Amino acid sequence: MSNSIIPNKKTQSNGASSENKTTMKGLVYGGPNNIEYKDIPKPEIQKGTDAIVKILKTTICGTDLGILHGKTPSVKPGTTLGHEGVGVIEEVGKGVNHFKKGDHVIISCITACGTCEYCKKQLYGHCKDGGWILGNLINGTQADYVRIPHADTSLYKVPEGIDDEALVMLSDILPTGHEIGVINGCVKPGDTMAIVGAGPIGMSALLTAQFYSPAKIYMIDLDENRLKLAKKWGATDTINSGLEDAVKKIMAETADGVDVAIEAVGAPATFDICQQIVRPGGHVANIGVHGKSVDLQIQDLWIKNITITMGLVNTNTTPMLLKTVTSGKIKPEKLITHHFKLNEIIKAYSVFGNAAKEKALKIILTS
Repeated sequence: MSNSIIPNKKTQSNGASSENKTTMKGLVYGGPNNIEYKDIPKPEIQKGTDAIVKILKTTICGTDLGILHGKTPSVKPGTTLGHEGVGVIEEVGKGVNHFKKGDHVIISCITACGTCEYCKKQLYGHCKDGGWILGNLINGTQADYVRIPHADTSLYKVPEGIDDEALVMLSDILPTGHEIGVINGCVKPGDTMAIVGAGPIGMSALLTAQFYSPAKIYMIDLDENRLKLAKKWGATDTINSGLEDAVKKIMAETADGVDVAIEAVGAPATFDICQQIVRPGGHVANIGVHGKSVDLQIQDLWIKNITITMGLVNTNTTPMLLKTVTSGKIKPEKLITHHFKLNEIIKAYSVFGNAAKEKALKIILTS
């Protein structure tokens, strides 16, 4: 699908945030391939459990590109995009107990009430009054301010002395790669694993998989620049699937495939690679967001005793990951390749949408 963006003619004008206290600037979805950075109403407290957060830094997710290209019909025109960020609390509702004005916070991509059936199971992504709603069902973080429902259970305090840019990676991609890829894939010490897709999510799976000491990590992608970075960051082997047959290479170099195959793109072709390279008793962990059906080769897979998992991040490992970032054990800021001001967000989307050409991984937008 084309990565072209059709900005409204007003988009490029007046990039500064409005000084009017009732309005602000934000990126608004106008339908497939149509986004506009414009004046919108500043959010207000709607419920006692809400907080209003002034955005300091945010980013663009591959999911946002999917929305832009019409891949997510739940997002309606008029929605402010974005579900990641770090900011400062501007105002809290009367029911917020753990945060106050001026607190420096990480915004979770998942909103959790903390009390429903799913939250009690740590399935926060399926919260009955939350889940993935920011930049999807309600206005999101690619703006000067954002309203966060259930603030007490959907925000994290920023430790002193930690770079905001590293912490933005904790909003979504790091827990997603870890939970939906590595944990669901049951990566164990000594495993041979393959990650198909060296984008931000695949790289997050690469970084967090090393917590569990796999013996070999194959990284598969079409982008030679990303493969070089993957090798630098812990991949033992890389395969450019545009230049050689990844399935044949892995099956030739392993006894009968990999213990864990992680799909980190969201395309039929990459899922197909995973189901061809997984060994008996192995796991296929699908992270990628798919916009169309895949061809499941169940006639070959049923006898192999494999497990296939997929899902939406729950962010239940975010506190642990925050400790690893604070201690310096993991440095997710290395995923950041580009910086823009928030009022340059249209250009940032263009760069992120042409990631191979621009050598882009994660982009930081500063308010």
